[in-house]
Amino acid sequence: MKILQRYFAVNIMQAVFFVLIAFLALTAFMDLTGELPAVGQGGYLIQHAFLYVALLLPGHVYEVMPVAALIGTIYAMSQFAASSEFTIMRASSMSTRQAMAMVFKTGVVFVLVTFFFGEVVTPRTAPLAEKLKLSAKGATMSQAFRSGMWTKDVVHTEGTRGAVTGSRFFNARQIKADGQLIDVKLYEFDTRMRMRSLVTAASAAFEGNNTWKLADVTETLFSNTRDGSGEGGGGAAVPADAIVKGMLGQDTSIVSTRKLPSLALVSEVTPKILSVSAADPERMSASELAVYTRHLADNKQETDRFKIAFWKKLFDPLAIFVLMALALPFAYLQSRSGGISLKIFIGIMIGVSFLLVNTLFSHLGMLTTWPPVITAVAPSILYLLLALGFLWRVERH
Repeated sequence: MKILQRYFAVNIMQAVFFVLIAFLALTAFMDLTGELPAVGQGGYLIQHAFLYVALLLPGHVYEVMPVAALIGTIYAMSQFAASSEFTIMRASSMSTRQAMAMVFKTGVVFVLVTFFFGEVVTPRTAPLAEKLKLSAKGATMSQAFRSGMWTKDVVHTEGTRGAVTGSRFFNARQIKADGQLIDVKLYEFDTRMRMRSLVTAASAAFEGNNTWKLADVTETLFSNTRDGSGEGGGGAAVPADAIVKGMLGQDTSIVSTRKLPSLALVSEVTPKILSVSAADPERMSASELAVYTRHLADNKQETDRFKIAFWKKLFDPLAIFVLMALALPFAYLQSRSGGISLKIFIGIMIGVSFLLVNTLFSHLGMLTTWPPVITAVAPSILYLLLALGFLWRVERH
């Protein structure tokens, strides 16, 4: 049985490898075609486009591996059927359960490779690709947004711990490739969403331990001296209408401004959070998605999209087992039922339909109240039932 297992594994891996190379070549060609109009903008040259496309390839490995495993396994199974090898194996007392076990053992390799590219390689190469493109063009990460990069965090009494005293909206006009922030604005509110302070800084550099060093700082405090029960160092924050009155000169005591050469800011926002806030969830690792989802939840922001992406990161590689199970019935088909090319075409259609259903469920999950874990695992369950149905049918006949 070990020899048979090795024979299964070698044939399936060879077929999957060639299919994977073909898919990667196709996706790289499409990516390069999409990058050609950008060549010549700033310092973005054709060699930058080639390197950008190359850095995106690990992400495509994660995306196309399930379909490549399906088509490659169908090809290998069809070859077994066409040469009557599978019939001889069955006549030698190999059961359907044993055949499925050998296919699944081979699938473990593909699942591990997919997890490796999705969790280790892609989260590192995708940001590098974007930084390369922006640096070559002379642009910055946040220039894709008209008002810069925005995020939100919670203000605590002891830095990132202790009781919650308010919230802070974090805006940076530009984010350089080295993580430095340019033209920073911080809007701080109390727990009743009344503005407490406005801080502007020419730049900000992260020093570790959740601490930013702001340079060339202007701090404006909004307080009401007539109410001594305030929150924070400047007294109680006041509603917006009182601030307007102060700006009109009716009560200027509620606004005070000071300039500082530098200021240390303790915040939950880190360069990692800023980078993932602008990233595509599909190119983030499960650990990054977990951290960013927790950050959004703490700030009472929408998390469904990132929760669905998190669970898809865990379940999509396991869908390889499901798709390989769908390929196993092709070994039971006789050569008269259709040539190998027809079976491969059917496999491609099954793979495309799985990708479409998977994407459809992701969008439905954001539009409905379905639990994210159900949204992520439902397509795999449906196709697993389909595979078991096919196996039951071919074995019965």
